[in-house]
Amino acid sequence: MTVATTALRTHAVTNQPLPAAPDLWGDDPVLRHWSGAAGADTAALAAFAAAVGTPAMREAGRAANRHPPELLAFDRGGRRLDAVRFHPDYHRLMDLGLSQGYAAVAWEGAPGGHATHAAMVYLLSQVEPGVCCPMTMTYAGVPALAAAPDLAALWTPRLTARAYDPAELPVADKAAATLGMAMTEKQGGSDVRTNATRAERTGDGWRLTGHKWFCSAPMSDGFLTLAQSPGGLTCFLVPRWLPEGRNAIRLMRLKDKLGNRANASAEIEYEGALAHPVGGEGDGVRTILAMVHHTRLDTAMAPAGLMRAALAEAHWWCAGRTAFQRRLIDQPLMRAVLADLALDWEGAAALGLTVARAFDAGDRAFARIAVAIAKFWSNKRAVWVIGEAMECLGGMGYVEDTGLPWLYREAPLNGIWEGSGNVIALDILRALARDPEAAAARAAALDAAAGADRAYDAALADHRARWRGLPPEAEARWFAERLAVLLTASVLIRGGDAAVADAWVATRVAGHRGAVPGAVAGIDATAILARLGD
Repeated sequence: MTVATTALRTHAVTNQPLPAAPDLWGDDPVLRHWSGAAGADTAALAAFAAAVGTPAMREAGRAANRHPPELLAFDRGGRRLDAVRFHPDYHRLMDLGLSQGYAAVAWEGAPGGHATHAAMVYLLSQVEPGVCCPMTMTYAGVPALAAAPDLAALWTPRLTARAYDPAELPVADKAAATLGMAMTEKQGGSDVRTNATRAERTGDGWRLTGHKWFCSAPMSDGFLTLAQSPGGLTCFLVPRWLPEGRNAIRLMRLKDKLGNRANASAEIEYEGALAHPVGGEGDGVRTILAMVHHTRLDTAMAPAGLMRAALAEAHWWCAGRTAFQRRLIDQPLMRAVLADLALDWEGAAALGLTVARAFDAGDRAFARIAVAIAKFWSNKRAVWVIGEAMECLGGMGYVEDTGLPWLYREAPLNGIWEGSGNVIALDILRALARDPEAAAARAAALDAAAGADRAYDAALADHRARWRGLPPEAEARWFAERLAVLLTASVLIRGGDAAVADAWVATRVAGHRGAVPGAVAGIDATAILARLGD
């Protein structure tokens, strides 16, 4: 270990907090409380937190971001490679996550599997969220493959193996596999029904020809994709390797992204690539939505982890830094800012893990609507929270050494992936309009907290009076926001810390606050900051 010198020739280094080694499990009462309430395997989570939170793994995450993947399109002789080279620490993190059960635990039959998985997303997002993408899709691909039993028999045991096998081999020759997704095309974006990729039946099966504007994790062993077959838009599994060699999947270029730098996202073309249908012809959207539903759980949990990492950094700085003869953490305005931000973090963690519990319970109706609500709201708040956490450090918050710029670049991702804000807000309306069970589950969850807080009751009555049915499309975001705020309040009132629930209702539900984080009064900052580790 390198020892830092504090007595320099020109000055002594003072008022700079010493490096900390936070315990991702022991220092996080919010995670311990809500994962336990959701029925997760807390012993497994404590072990995972210890493994992923070491200084060595944290540095591996930073290294994987400093050295992004490289496209190897051709070898020196001009032969196609269509490969991506990753930094060794990317592989270390992939190995750790998959070996610890990130993609497997939900499908192993133990109670609380989805809640345990969701908490692992939260933990790993604090160390290196880029590797979460391929592991999340591997986890989420399992239910989609249920529509093709023969394929599931081959692929599912490898997708749920507690192992990482990056070897470039046909899946039958591997002990473990990962799964990616390739849906979006240039002309359609989220409107996948406009996809132009063609699927043609040939003597040896189906062949795909077309492009995909985004292919997440292009070094996966296979990809769920959508293509137009004679019977309509159909879901296919495209293996990357065949017994005779590389499948006809061409990597055109890697996306130069704002964040998520450790993970590769590519533009690809199918040049007659062999593919296997998953589900019936024309049922492509319905089939792949089983995957999307589960990836949305992860996109609802990841922002809570990102917020936790940012707030842990801000809290550490404020506790160890003085200004104007007082520690920053002791100054009333800073305490108000941090406490207000901590409410958004705990609200996101509580709602996300409550949704995961519904996945475990088989409560399809509540999970269907609540996962979209959680994804919409928590990702909108993550950008604000991380930006304000950065400001808590002043100029240092803008410096890469702190990790906050890295977290800030990550903050918008999960709000865009698997449906950006407008798509999700409209999806919430569509679910409530088309699925009476989802609408009833929404109402029951809101009513479950009735009678405990007058301000909550009044806000719920106002919400229902304003939107007696469903709002017009132009009000979908407003409706989704109020629904998220009320649903989170219900969760916190019924099972959370009293000070947190009271502050949430006062500031978010009743609106006794200004427009910016920290513009609050009357909340119990001491009790709330104790949840942050004060």
